[in-house]
Amino acid sequence: MEISSEQNLDTTLKPLLQIMHHLNHRILGQENLVQKLLVALISDGHLLVEGAPGLAKTTAIKALAECIEGDFHRIQFTPDLLPADLTGTDIYRPQTGEFVFQQGPLFHNVVLADEINRAPAKVQSALLEAMGERQITIGRNTYILPPLFMVMATQNPIEHEGTYPLPEAQLDRFLFYTKIDYPDAATEHAILNLNHRCSIENNIEPRHLKPITSAATIFKARQAVLQVHLSKPLEEYIVQLIMASRQPKAYSAQLAQWIRFGASPRATIGLARAARAVAFLKGRDFVIPQDIHSIAYDVLRHRILLSYEALAQGIDSDRIVHQLLNWVAVP
Repeated sequence: MEISSEQNLDTTLKPLLQIMHHLNHRILGQENLVQKLLVALISDGHLLVEGAPGLAKTTAIKALAECIEGDFHRIQFTPDLLPADLTGTDIYRPQTGEFVFQQGPLFHNVVLADEINRAPAKVQSALLEAMGERQITIGRNTYILPPLFMVMATQNPIEHEGTYPLPEAQLDRFLFYTKIDYPDAATEHAILNLNHRCSIENNIEPRHLKPITSAATIFKARQAVLQVHLSKPLEEYIVQLIMASRQPKAYSAQLAQWIRFGASPRATIGLARAARAVAFLKGRDFVIPQDIHSIAYDVLRHRILLSYEALAQGIDSDRIVHQLLNWVAVP
């Protein structure tokens, strides 16, 4: 059954499709990234994007933030960054003789953690409580983050000089781990022309974009996503995919040698919720297997830890996910 309510389309889905259209015209050749940004947004999840420098990772995330009515803050991660630079800290006021909490940049609605893997683990771990529980604890006090809170992080591949791999516990808190690659030649020409045209327009009259949608609309969309039907067979299919990552020996002895730890329960929850969001963006009120497959790699690739044997053989987590999708029967 298709989502046919005109009111529902106007108040929830239509603004999201407008955002998708806007982003696809600003960020050429990255349709997959644009879709994952929107799915993460209406799934109430966080997004990690990996790609080589210059692939518009930061531009895409900033462009999405411009489309939403809310506070936006960019944090440039560097090796000398401190945890308090993210969370905030207690500051002593000599006038009153009291300590007052000064909020850090995590208290904004949309937070861009740019080049997150250029900071050491102690700084990255400052995001754990914020991303997982939507709160920050400083000393004995706990501070609640805004209702609309989303972390969108970028990172360069870890083989580049001056980067640190993210801790597994923090990776697990990202709904998606999306990888992007270079555009083809035709898209490269289009990017060149778009950049030239935008440079001319900005020199004549700087653009001041108005938000396309409000935070209230995002909350309505999230509620609508929760109403998308996930059948019992597909629910069981998602569970079996996760269980196969934890008990791979039932499917293949070789796969069992490659996997050190399987996906966490967050993967089960994230896969179901993101599949609902994909169906919603396509105008359906029910999930089909293709919805699950379209986001399986992004949900699972950072949650399956590989063994030393797999790393030595050049096996990556995408190959593991591919095997799981092939071996677990689709209902």
